[in-house]
Amino acid sequence: MIYGNKPADGGNLIIEAEDYDNFITKEPAFVKWIHRYVGASEFLHNKKRYCLWLKNISPSELKTMPLVLARVKACKETRLQSIAAGIRKFAQTPTLFAQCTQVEGEPYIIVPRCSSENRKYIPIDFVESDVIASDAVFTIPNVSLYHFGILTSCVHNAWMRITCGRIKSDYRYSKEMVYNAFPWPDDVSESQKTKIESLAQTVLDARKLYPDSSLADLYDLHGMPPELMKAHNNLDKEVRKLYGYTKDTTEDEIVVDLLNRYEKLIEKEKKEQALQKKTRKKKN
Repeated sequence: MIYGNKPADGGNLIIEAEDYDNFITKEPAFVKWIHRYVGASEFLHNKKRYCLWLKNISPSELKTMPLVLARVKACKETRLQSIAAGIRKFAQTPTLFAQCTQVEGEPYIIVPRCSSENRKYIPIDFVESDVIASDAVFTIPNVSLYHFGILTSCVHNAWMRITCGRIKSDYRYSKEMVYNAFPWPDDVSESQKTKIESLAQTVLDARKLYPDSSLADLYDLHGMPPELMKAHNNLDKEVRKLYGYTKDTTEDEIVVDLLNRYEKLIEKEKKEQALQKKTRKKKN
């Protein structure tokens, strides 16, 4: 899991939805350099937003587009005037976001950093590689439907609720405390993975039955469609089996077990580190 891309551009590399048509009308040749730009709000509420993704653009092509060049110059000026030395150094590369974390050519799972407490599941999804993620979300490249199935399950969401931060009462997902510390199931067979992948796909298929609804709509506690709820329930049942839980295992009991698994993983890691340290001393 990695942070999304951070612009630190004063808004100059971002194109708002209301400005998009006017922008491409004046400089139509620049369409290939404009990408969908998705943060938590855009992802959850189907809001349209765009950005200038100028990676590998040639100086000669940039000069043919005065509107874009003006934004690049404004980005440079904004960074130069920043009180943060770390931001000022990025004035040397004003065509690029300050931090570019996007893995080229790889679709990814997107996880909003903030999500309403009025959801049983934090909505996550697969996103195509040409969609640029902002730093208001986390991304996970090189993943499969199996990973999606585990992360969107009741087990991971139970873990999330006890380990995440909070903004008022809403969930604040953490890469370190939630994702990195999450104990994945052990000794999963290929047939079990295939079962999870199949059920994970039913979740995605159930969402497609409501193309006019945003993820925020679909995952509202009081408005979750029955097809989507059924798909999640079936997936939850199989994920529970991977951990040895039954249908009667409560969320509190799940959390206690996951914390015990986490402690065992930490102890194992400490022993391995101690052994490595001892081995290095012997070699020296």
